[in-house]
Amino acid sequence: MTKSILVTGGTKGIGRAIIDRFGEEGFDVFTCSRHAKDLETLEKEFLSRFPGQKIFVTEADLSRKDEVQRFSSLVKSQAIPDVLVNNTGIFLPGAIHSEPEGNFEMMMQTNLFSAYYLTRAFTSEMMERKSGHIFSMGSIAGLTAYANGGSYAISKWAMLGFTKCLRQELKDYNIKVTSILPGATYTASWEGVEIPLERFMKVEDIAASVWSAYNLSPYSVVEEIVIRPQLGDL
Repeated sequence: MTKSILVTGGTKGIGRAIIDRFGEEGFDVFTCSRHAKDLETLEKEFLSRFPGQKIFVTEADLSRKDEVQRFSSLVKSQAIPDVLVNNTGIFLPGAIHSEPEGNFEMMMQTNLFSAYYLTRAFTSEMMERKSGHIFSMGSIAGLTAYANGGSYAISKWAMLGFTKCLRQELKDYNIKVTSILPGATYTASWEGVEIPLERFMKVEDIAASVWSAYNLSPYSVVEEIVIRPQLGDL
C-alpha cells in the first residue's frame, strides 16, 4: 500500500526538498501554499518526475484557523498521512520592544498555531491506527536567543515545547514525534544577501535528515535534530 506524506508550505525551500526526497521513495504527497501558481508548478514537476504517484495541492493560508481546518478536511477525505511535516513558517526580524505591532500575532499564528491545529486534526486517527510520524520544523532560534529574533524566536521556542509535549502524549501509541532545528539554510528568504553560499546549509541536507529520522526501526525515535552550518551560525 502506498504511503503518503503531508508537508505544509511545500512549494519552496525545505518543504519542497522534503517532498522531493519522499517522492523519490514512492510516497504520495499532500501539500498547501498561499500561492496557486507555485502549487501548479510543483504539481506539474512532481508528476513529471514521479508519474506513478499522486500529489494533492491546495491553496490555503494556514495562519487562519478556518483555513487549517478546511485544508485538513480535504486531506482527510483522501487519506490519513503516514508522515506529517509542520513546515509552514514566516520570519519577520525585530526586537520585542520595538518590532511593528502585529508581528507577534502573525508569527504565532503562522509558525505555531498552524502546527497545533493541523496536528490535532490527525492525531485521533493516528492513535487509532497506532502509527505515524510527526515532524515540527523549528529553528536554532528556539534554542538560543539572538539579537533581532523577537517574536520569531518566541514562536520557535514555543514550537519546541509543543513538540516535546506531543512526543510524551503519543509515544505509547507508536507515533513518533521529531523536532527539526536547523540553522541558516539557503532558501528564498536569504536571496540577495552578501554572504557566501558555502556559509549556508542546503535544503537537501535538511530533507535527508528528515528521511533518515523517519527511516529508523519502530524501536527507536530521533526526538530532536539540530543542524548547523559547518562553519557555524550566521
